[in-house]
Amino acid sequence: MMLWSETRKWAKDNGYTTSKEKEHYTWHKTDDTSICGTSASVSKLARDIFNNITDNRFITHQQNYRHNE
Repeated sequence: MMLWSETRKWAKDNGYTTSKEKEHYTWHKTDDTSICGTSASVSKLARDIFNNITDNRFITHQQNYRHNE
């Protein structure tokens, strides 16, 4: 299980600001607020920020993993 506090710290360490709303999480790059998004859960928040950090290089792998799960 992913914890909100750990994910928030990891995001901050990587240059992102996050916030928790009632039913979703928002994130943006601290030095460029035009890079942003909304995620439905803590795990999706981490995935979305990771994908932004890595320029979406692992999306195919993630889709294959979800398909085979």
